[in-house]
Amino acid sequence: MELSFNLSWIDYLIMLVYFGFVLGIGWTLKRYMKSSTDFLEAGRSIPAWITGLAFIATNLGALEVIGMAASGAKYGMATVHFYWVGAIPAMIFLAIFMMPFYYGSKARSVPEYLKLRFDEKTRGFNAFSFAVMTIFASGISMYALAMLMETLLGWDFNFSLLVSAVIVLVYVYLGGLTSAIYNEVLQFFLIVIGFAPLVILGLINIGGWEGLQESLVEVAVRNGYEGGAWSHSWKYMGSTGSNPMGVEWMGIIVGLGFVLSFGYWCTNFLVVQRAMAADSMAGARKIPLIGAGPKMFLPFLVIIPGMIAIALTTMPEAGFELPLKGNSYDYDKVIPVLLIHYFPTGMLGLGLTALMASFMSGMAGNVTAFNTVWTYDIYQSYINSNKSDKHYLRVAQLTTIFGVLVSIAAAYMARMFNNVMDFLQLIFAFINAPLFATFLLGMFWKRSTGHGAFFGLISGTLAASIHHGITAPAGAETLVKGGWMGTVVHTYPSEMAQNFWTAIYAFTAALVLTIIISLATRQKKSDEDMKGLVYSLTPRIREEGIVWYNRPVPLSILIGIMAIILSIIFW
Repeated sequence: MELSFNLSWIDYLIMLVYFGFVLGIGWTLKRYMKSSTDFLEAGRSIPAWITGLAFIATNLGALEVIGMAASGAKYGMATVHFYWVGAIPAMIFLAIFMMPFYYGSKARSVPEYLKLRFDEKTRGFNAFSFAVMTIFASGISMYALAMLMETLLGWDFNFSLLVSAVIVLVYVYLGGLTSAIYNEVLQFFLIVIGFAPLVILGLINIGGWEGLQESLVEVAVRNGYEGGAWSHSWKYMGSTGSNPMGVEWMGIIVGLGFVLSFGYWCTNFLVVQRAMAADSMAGARKIPLIGAGPKMFLPFLVIIPGMIAIALTTMPEAGFELPLKGNSYDYDKVIPVLLIHYFPTGMLGLGLTALMASFMSGMAGNVTAFNTVWTYDIYQSYINSNKSDKHYLRVAQLTTIFGVLVSIAAAYMARMFNNVMDFLQLIFAFINAPLFATFLLGMFWKRSTGHGAFFGLISGTLAASIHHGITAPAGAETLVKGGWMGTVVHTYPSEMAQNFWTAIYAFTAALVLTIIISLATRQKKSDEDMKGLVYSLTPRIREEGIVWYNRPVPLSILIGIMAIILSIIFW
């Protein structure tokens, strides 16, 4: 299927205005980048509402816009579990329990917190593994944007990759984390404005929610499932064979809702960095909750389009067709194809700009997180520790260039998957799942030791590698998707099912080994050393005299109730 069309001067003008704003923000903030703290931590001076929107916009990159739309088409309504089960509970936990440790300890990064709580080797292992993860995540965003330009504008993929990389490089190099955060706020509003009309037009065309459900019955039956498998979130989670995701409720609750979710939202410096840029402890704790509000309703913006796209494939009269990739649909092209199908001149430019904004948000978020971890936790700790602050500022700026270049290489690996969401969840299973086990024990069990944490992390990553190496998803055609050890002992119904269980095995191995080794080794940290780092040794934050809507616990209860109500409505 050939996807190409001609843009008018209005469409190009909209995109040029956006690029002008993006680069202008970086140029304006350049003069404020006087120290490494300004460049890498935004001086810890940004208001909560701005960092709250940036907190959610950082995650609203290729992972959500392309990945979630692709998953909406591939797995149906079950994809909402990534929000109401796989995000909201973890964001609440981060606000109530974990932000006091991160912000109060004055750690500049998640790896630095691990150094304070455990030891240097634990910090080093996490710093290097996190650096690898951010490079892959940034590469996925670059791949998605280059694919968009190739698909819709007819540009060469390699040239498109270079253009997207240069734009992000310029504004992050100029304005650091502050530039990234303010651009993320701009990008958040642009994404909402750009995609809301797509959802509305799609639903009107297909006959509203009822019309969509009716069309999805045919999709489900065509793929060998019961009629409602694409339009219900929990109803068909009783067994792996009854839903397109190939996951039962245990995999959803434990693999996604606990291990992957808490591992991502609570230990991933990419998102934690935004909260740590707040101007106060109260602001830092509110930021995940500010982000949780819009996060709950993003499925209607990014998942519904995927469901509309797959439903349209059952309607020949609609004139809609998804391109193929291998022996299945190329789900990553759901949004571009819908834009072509529904948006006229002018609207098309807005939609394309919203897509570009989402990809740049994801790229910039990963690059700024990589900058901080590389500069503070790798370069300053292991390569050159006795230089001036101006030296580290320069290193951070040069790291921006290096991070973007390596991300380009990762973008080519992302081309092997027909759903970038599958690829990203696999990376999280290897790195975030064992890390969450380490954090859980470190923050709530003072007996856990540095040796236990270090070897627990290694064992978790090793367990993920072994499980991935001896299993594969159905129809896998490349060793990148599993089975690379030569013998496949189990075949999962989908890549996502394999990812969830890889995460469960990684978390369990890290948890068990950390406990065993901690009990067998001596705790070198005193209670005084761990004050402010372990829950039982940290004074409780007093909230007397603060109105309820500014307190994390009442806000968390309200957000949790809303998430439960949404889950029941779309059961």
